[in-house]
Amino acid sequence: MPNILLLEDDLLLGESVEDLLDEEGYDVTWCKNGQEALDASFENKFDLYLLDINVPLIDGLTLLKELRSAEDNTPAIYLTSHQEKAMMTEGFENGADDYIKKPFDNDELLLRIQALLRRTQGKQNRCSGSLCIDLKRSVIYEEKKALSLSKKEFTLLSLLIENGEKIVSKEMIADALWTHSSSVSDGSIRVLITRLKQELHSVSIENIRGIGYRLVS
Repeated sequence: MPNILLLEDDLLLGESVEDLLDEEGYDVTWCKNGQEALDASFENKFDLYLLDINVPLIDGLTLLKELRSAEDNTPAIYLTSHQEKAMMTEGFENGADDYIKKPFDNDELLLRIQALLRRTQGKQNRCSGSLCIDLKRSVIYEEKKALSLSKKEFTLLSLLIENGEKIVSKEMIADALWTHSSSVSDGSIRVLITRLKQELHSVSIENIRGIGYRLVS
C-alpha cells in the first residue's frame, strides 16, 4: 500500500488521522513539526504528503515549497483550518495538488486521497521499448537495470523517451534543461548526448544534423 507522510502538530487530530489511514492499509509516517517532516522526506520515498500549514519549525507552505524546489513532485494535500483565498492561492503556487478544510469528514479525506493517488500513480512510469522512466524516483531503467545519470542526463533521456522515435529539436532540449536556453551551445548538448550514448546499450541516439536527436531501437 502507498506510503503517506502526515504533518500535523495537533496530537488528537494526528492520532485520529493516523488510525484512520492505518485501518485503510496505508503506511503512515506521522511528523509533528516541519523539520521532522523535511528530514523524513529525504530519508524515505512517499506516495503522498498530507500537510498541516501552521506547524512548528517549518510551516507547511514553506516545507512544500522547499520540497518542490528540490524536485520532489510527490502529490500533496493540505489539511488546514485556513479559509483565506490568499493562503490557498499560495499553497497551490507552492505545489499543492488539493486541500481539505478542517474539520473534515473522514470519508471525504479518504476519497480525496484515493482520487489523487489514482490520478498520479498512473503517471509514475513511462516506457518506450527497453527504457522505462520511474518519475517518482527519478530513475530510468534499461531492460530493468537502473542507469547512472546526472539530473540533466535524466531530463534529456526522459524527453527522448517521451517522444518515442520522433525528433527532439535542439530548442526543445535547451528549453527543458536550461533556464536561459538562448545562451546554450550545441557543444553543451553534444556532451550530454555523448554521455547518454555511452550509458545505453539496447537503443541508440541518432543525430539529425542541424535539427536535433531521436531514439532508435
